[in-house]
Amino acid sequence: MSVTILAIESSCDETSASICIDGKILSNFIANQTIHEQYGGVVPELASRAHIQNIVPVVDSALKKANVDLSAIDAIAFTQAPGLIGSLLVGGQFAKSISLALNKPLIAVHHMQAHVLANLINDPKPSFPFLCLTVSGGHTQIVLCESPSSMKVIGETIDDAAGEAFDKSAKILGLPYPGGPLIDKYAREGNPDRFKFPEPRIEGLNFSFSGLKTSILYFLQNAGKSNLYKEEFRANEEEKKIFIENNLADICASIQHRIVTILLNKLKKAAVETGINDICIAGGVSANSGLRTAFQEMGKDLGWNTYIPAFEFCTDNAGMIAITGYYKYLEGNFVDLTVSSSARAEWK
Repeated sequence: MSVTILAIESSCDETSASICIDGKILSNFIANQTIHEQYGGVVPELASRAHIQNIVPVVDSALKKANVDLSAIDAIAFTQAPGLIGSLLVGGQFAKSISLALNKPLIAVHHMQAHVLANLINDPKPSFPFLCLTVSGGHTQIVLCESPSSMKVIGETIDDAAGEAFDKSAKILGLPYPGGPLIDKYAREGNPDRFKFPEPRIEGLNFSFSGLKTSILYFLQNAGKSNLYKEEFRANEEEKKIFIENNLADICASIQHRIVTILLNKLKKAAVETGINDICIAGGVSANSGLRTAFQEMGKDLGWNTYIPAFEFCTDNAGMIAITGYYKYLEGNFVDLTVSSSARAEWK
């Protein structure tokens, strides 16, 4: 029996809809919100309003691309948590409305679980159990995945996420929002060994990026003379501006190199401790070319089987919600209309 899933993703500032039939993604439409660029970050109220404007045409586009009629849908999957509560509510209430109108099952999806399972969308797929380094603007985790419904976080950030480290560094450099992809762009032209940034000493498999962000801040405030906070190193605004302009590619390459090495050193440790050789990365930061290349090179050196989702399934998208919804459908894992969206929620 064929299973058709309509999926909706609205956790932050992308409105996305996808159609999945028997585990195959037939469409994956995403409406981005450019209005946040002028504010240097996502404004929750504006994001919610844009979702309201975008959700109907995005769902309609997904259905038409897949050549599927709404009446043929077997279930509706939506991002239930975590994310911006206003954004989540728009997608959640829309999904509930369709579920009620069509009398079809409703599937609640955890956003971070969906990032992990994005690795099951295209071939080749990892074998269970596998490890997944999930890196985004709000999360950095190492996940042990034993099945589509059995996952355990074995390492996570104790403060800031890797994606935030990229974006905050870009902001300090004066790059426009979103700055993470721009650091990646300039890093390709720079020398990653030109400037040295510290690697935090965190026990176990957890991460920390707050100290690195502080080190980068002082480095730029001092126009490259030191990573320490000392008045004698302070540079004036003109000195800082000239230093950044003259060294932008090398600064970006050095910042990216340190973030990537922090991530992969912990992932290597997790692989050794668990003895698992099927290793994945996922999340928005997994679209970073420096991370993708270094991950694949490390995997080759260590004999890993490495997996990375296609670019369109790395950032927030409904395709990953759809594939997760498909596996939940096979298990009969449904929710009723009383389910609540949640800005923060532990995995269940």
